[in-house]
Amino acid sequence: MSFWEIPGMKAGVVTGDLAWALLQHAKEHKYAIPAFNCTSSSTINSVLEAGKELNRPVMIQFSEGGSAFVAGKALPNEKGKLQASILGAVAGAHFARAVAPAYGIPVLVHSDHCAKKLLPWFDGMLEADEAYFKEHGEPLFSSHMLDLSEEPDEENIAICEKYLKRMAPMKLILEMEIGITGGVEDGVDNSGAAKEKLYSTPQDVFAVYKGLNPISPMFTIAAAFGNVHGVYKAGNVVLKPEILQDMQDYAREQIKASTGKDIERPLNFVFHGGSGSEKHHIATALNAGVVKMNVDTDTQWAYWEGLLKFYKAKEGYLQGQIGNPEGEDKPNKSYYDPRKWIRECEVTMVKRVKESCADLSNVNA
Repeated sequence: MSFWEIPGMKAGVVTGDLAWALLQHAKEHKYAIPAFNCTSSSTINSVLEAGKELNRPVMIQFSEGGSAFVAGKALPNEKGKLQASILGAVAGAHFARAVAPAYGIPVLVHSDHCAKKLLPWFDGMLEADEAYFKEHGEPLFSSHMLDLSEEPDEENIAICEKYLKRMAPMKLILEMEIGITGGVEDGVDNSGAAKEKLYSTPQDVFAVYKGLNPISPMFTIAAAFGNVHGVYKAGNVVLKPEILQDMQDYAREQIKASTGKDIERPLNFVFHGGSGSEKHHIATALNAGVVKMNVDTDTQWAYWEGLLKFYKAKEGYLQGQIGNPEGEDKPNKSYYDPRKWIRECEVTMVKRVKESCADLSNVNA
């Protein structure tokens, strides 16, 4: 079944039952929806353009730092308030809502890692969701992530429970992290994390299910299986996506023992730190119920590479407003116009977004 056959599926931002049905369709058909960190209208458009070309769903997501950049680096973003981060995420979500229908594909809008110190950002986005829900009957965003993996597991789950109770009436999807994704991303440095924290256990993950499922089934789990943010040399990181199936099997047994229901893959996983992952690891993760994978480092490089290639090809036309290889009086406006070189960045990012979709089997047969 094509995702377009999901009852009510539409072009534009999807939330609630439609967003959840899309993730369940991905799990059933063993593909995942890539989520791309965006920091501007240009990067949002690049993701949407790739989705349009493939006629496949995509996910736009904003980190706390990326959100502040969307609003503008000149704006105050005080600790404990995070005004610019709230404003930027909300503005980015509204922009995505405005343009996504024109691209003819379903789109999910998500907020990325939110550590305990960033909870004011999360609160601000939820307030925007609640205001939008009051007016339109759906939240502004499709989903949000809480990353409390630095806290003790009991506290992590308890805070997630509290927020999911607030999100459930709007049918907002919660993504939570159990175990730590290593490396450095958006100012959060987990490069010194203990190795055992990089691998979640089936018991850890089922504790999440037990805490959240009675509140709402609309949650995903970023379980740790050796993931590390950023690009790394082969052999430096030991991914073990096969343990995700162990988590599914354990949860299935526990649910069957307590309820009598036999659910083959009851958990919905998210793959963090996927940049540079080998294809067989991605395939193993998809088979184990991964429905979403984050992509940031690779698309950042792709965006820059477009500018790099353009500069190298047109270097002689980019040394001044006047004067180039065609003559010392020739103007260069058509080369340094931001629309020219930003578009070259978009072209290479679109190509990389499409590659991520292919890696995750998010393509039409």
